[in-house]
Amino acid sequence: MNDTPGWASPGSAPSEGQGADVPRPAEPADEHGSAVKWSKDQPPAGQWSPPTASGPSGPVPPRPVPPPAPAPGWGGGHQQGGWGRPPAAKPGVIPLRPLGVGEILDGAVSTLRAHWRAVLGLTITVSVLTQIGEILLQRYVAPVPPKIDPDPTPAQALSQAVESAQVSLITLALTSVVTLIGTLITTALLTVVISRSVLGRPVTLSDAWHEARPRLPQLLALTVLLALLSVGIMTVGLLPGLLIGGSTAGVVLITLGGLAAGVVILWLMIRFSLSSPALMLERQGVLASLRRSAKLVQGAWWRVFGILALTMLLMFLVTMIIAIPFAVIAYLVDGEGVGELFAGTNPEFGWPFLIITGIGAVIAAAITYPISSGVSVLLYVDQRIRREALDLELARAAGVPGYGSPSPDDTAPRS
Repeated sequence: MNDTPGWASPGSAPSEGQGADVPRPAEPADEHGSAVKWSKDQPPAGQWSPPTASGPSGPVPPRPVPPPAPAPGWGGGHQQGGWGRPPAAKPGVIPLRPLGVGEILDGAVSTLRAHWRAVLGLTITVSVLTQIGEILLQRYVAPVPPKIDPDPTPAQALSQAVESAQVSLITLALTSVVTLIGTLITTALLTVVISRSVLGRPVTLSDAWHEARPRLPQLLALTVLLALLSVGIMTVGLLPGLLIGGSTAGVVLITLGGLAAGVVILWLMIRFSLSSPALMLERQGVLASLRRSAKLVQGAWWRVFGILALTMLLMFLVTMIIAIPFAVIAYLVDGEGVGELFAGTNPEFGWPFLIITGIGAVIAAAITYPISSGVSVLLYVDQRIRREALDLELARAAGVPGYGSPSPDDTAPRS
């Protein structure tokens, strides 16, 4: 154990396989510590009878003894933990066993419900500050979009498209910096909150900040490194087509290179998707966290991809459900911007539009940030349970009976 909130240090449990041969407290173990398999030739239950007793009229036939009732959780089907296994311990928001997709999503939502004061206080505060920064940048720093000529010549249309793209990229770069800072703080603090909720421990926003603050520089370096890696791969993919120019061959090379670079980036981002929880919870360095994530995802790339893709789809739908009504209200309030939009020019929206859409973005972020972060952390926990039997260590750290006593590192207050 290390000084993290209930997580086993790397290498403290088997790192290969699924941890199935590690004996749980409810399973017998032989002298070598391996799980004992029950023999197929077990005596039938309920066949033992007491010795015959004699009465006044002769021997009394023995009364049949009914078979004993099964112990709670044994042989009870999937609702009781599966055949031959007791129900998994659940000190917090998830059962301590390999998780299904629904249980991962439910655990993320349960964390939001169980620690709503800390979670909503964090996400709303960070989202409000982020939106204020983005609004100020868009209003005073970002370049003004060019006026679009409704009937341009081909040369003018190309020039307008290039200029609009440049303005959009500059605005996106400025707002991305603010968004990155807000996302880093949110991810770091929510990782601590979710790790405590797995153990069923209370947590406050000040506790989460105190524990996550020392890891923020490493988390920033990890995020920037992944972003630079993606940009570098995309540049390499597009460079041959850009060097050729605007000919047909150049367009084909740009398309094929962009698709190939996108596939490589997607593969790497899924492979490194668990590096952030590994960095925060195992207190590893940037490169060690990347290697740790690659090891945990190895052999489960498609499963991790499917869960993350489903989560992104759900978060997109939730965001659209919340943002669209606010956008409609903002368009109705800012009549001048709507007129320019229908006229086919770039609208320059005023303060009412920016404030109303900002409120919608804050509400959407307050709901989606905790769930997406929760899925990432719980997916990390699930992979470690499957590969390293982390459920035993978590149950011991949570003080579940039958798993041993938690160590002083698990119960001592953080300094």
